[in-house]
Amino acid sequence: MPVLLEMIRATAGMLRARLAAARRAGDAGYTTETVVVTALLVALAIAAIAIIVAKVLDKANGLNLG
Repeated sequence: MPVLLEMIRATAGMLRARLAAARRAGDAGYTTETVVVTALLVALAIAAIAIIVAKVLDKANGLNLG
């Protein structure tokens, strides 16, 4: 039982140290911002492709082949 208790204490100490290091890091929000901006750009690209496809299909359907 004492060995398990020491392992739990060591793990808690490591977690506290990592949490403190994460709090000190100044660029912690940078990745979230990057993900949001990237997601917005992807959404805009998908919308642009959908508009282009719709216009091309309209033109293709308007062709008279007979």
